Amino acid sequence: MKVFELSKSFPSEERFSLTDQFRRSTRPIAANISEAWRKRRYVNAFVSKLNDAEAEAAESETWTEIAVRCGYVHDDAAKDLDARCEEILSQLSTMIRDADRWCLPPGTR
Repeated sequence: MKVFELSKSFPSEERFSLTDQFRRSTRPIAANISEAWRKRRYVNAFVSKLNDAEAEAAESETWTEIAVRCGYVHDDAAKDLDARCEEILSQLSTMIRDADRWCLPPGTR
């Protein structure tokens, strides 16, 4: 939601490029985590969806940097976004590393 709010102020010429890409990289993070949670009966499927979320979070960091370099996002807002992404990436890394701990026992429905 933070990216959505920040990107509202981007110039109109960025509407179909940076704004769209930035928003489209952040939304799937939560969606992939939610999907992973529903797939936790299968370790490989769980990890795969978490890897997708991790990739989207990393992409979001790149779009943050581009927005800063274009002058659309101030350093303080970028630091906040980066900190949020790093926290998410850290949590995802832990969940991927310890997937067995998060997944349901075999045969569980």
